[in-house]
Amino acid sequence: MSIEVRQLVKRFGSFTAVNDVSLDIRQGELLALLGPSGSGKTTLLRLIAGLEMPDSGTILFNGRDATARTAQRRKVGFVFQHYALFRHMTVFENVAFGLRVKPRHKRPRPDEIAQKVSELLALVHLDMMADRYPSQLSGGQRQRVALARALAVRPRVLLLDEPFGALDAKVRQDLRRSLRRLHDELGVTTVFVTHDQDEALELADRVVVMNRGVVEQEGTPQEVYDHPATSFVCSFLGDVNLFHSRLEKGQAFIGHIPVDVPSLGGTSADAVALYVRPHALEVRTTRDNPRQFSARIVHVNPAGPTVKLELLAEWGRMVRVEMPQQHYRALGLGVEREVFVTPDPAGVFVHADERGLAH
Repeated sequence: MSIEVRQLVKRFGSFTAVNDVSLDIRQGELLALLGPSGSGKTTLLRLIAGLEMPDSGTILFNGRDATARTAQRRKVGFVFQHYALFRHMTVFENVAFGLRVKPRHKRPRPDEIAQKVSELLALVHLDMMADRYPSQLSGGQRQRVALARALAVRPRVLLLDEPFGALDAKVRQDLRRSLRRLHDELGVTTVFVTHDQDEALELADRVVVMNRGVVEQEGTPQEVYDHPATSFVCSFLGDVNLFHSRLEKGQAFIGHIPVDVPSLGGTSADAVALYVRPHALEVRTTRDNPRQFSARIVHVNPAGPTVKLELLAEWGRMVRVEMPQQHYRALGLGVEREVFVTPDPAGVFVHADERGLAH
């Protein structure tokens, strides 16, 4: 099932939650709607589901206008953030519910329902818990029940609203893999909402970054991370250092260090903001490059495969750097050590400075 969203607008009173959004979702695609709270991503998902109606604009399913269709007629599966399971029903009955309430002429026989539910519970690895109640399950298990229930009615589209938001980090990791595996096996068009950048970049075929009701950028995870189209996407997708600068003779500066940035030629503003990924700052213990600035290490977080450093640059501001453990150990670094830092232009993004100032 392909989905086309055309110039969609949704207001709640004087607040515009979705503002002239157009989007194409391809058949069989796993798409992430990514953005902070209040960006409009959940409202857009509910509009696609038919749980909200737009003030203007059009939604097409497989090229046919579905804007006025009810949620039931759109045949989508919706997984809510907080599961919305029936507490008085067993796991089996929760999953079977959508099949049992079908119109009589479309309702499967009891033995067919039992077989379908058993297959789905096996698919989400809960076949041994069919007789339990939601209160007897962990958060991750309840989320998998909700997913199986959504799939039971064979939806043409699967929509998930912050599916892993209420779970701890380890369970989220496990369920991400499960969702990707289920998507690949079933091939159903899937759209999920998240504010977690790592989740979107790891899971999705394509990411739509939203802010204040509009789409800031869409593309593959690599495209939006490596080539952010706006300053918002730069700062939202992963950690960045922000430097305010001015253009001088076609170059921008980090401190006194000139930086050649490929995208600089498309920027006409005199004042620019440079966004630099922490891993795009190379640290050395000797000065061997005229495009280095000196800094002092003030804090080290060595936990995990990547070491995170906080440096006090020579001009008096803090700079964050990340490097592999092996490189950190080879350099013999530690707090109070003086180092020399070289920006990698490939990890530097430049945009017009909205403040119009250089610092």
